[in-house]
Amino acid sequence: MSDTIFSKIINKEIPAEILYEDDLALAFKDINPQAPIHFLVIPKKPIATINDIQVEDKALVGHLYWVAATIAKEQGFAEDGYRAVMNCNEDGGQTVYHIHLHVLAGKALGWPPYQATLKTG
Repeated sequence: MSDTIFSKIINKEIPAEILYEDDLALAFKDINPQAPIHFLVIPKKPIATINDIQVEDKALVGHLYWVAATIAKEQGFAEDGYRAVMNCNEDGGQTVYHIHLHVLAGKALGWPPYQATLKTG
């Protein structure tokens, strides 16, 4: 996997507003927030896409959700609700090829979360 902006954040080569860090994961505020509260939870292990998650990564992926829930409780929005989602590949909206959990909160989030567009051709 190539060097990504996330690996540079993990290695402290570029700054980020870190909300949580342990040996397995890092959580930080999104630089282009799509909701009043928007942060990312990433594994320190580089995994490019959801499709690249291996059986030995199951606990790690669960840990990312645990981190999201912990931050939601600490910041006081867990009971109001939030969205936690991963995008996969281009059509799924993935732009950085290092899996990351988007956590969005601070307002009522609509469904479906996309504009209706169809692929043609």
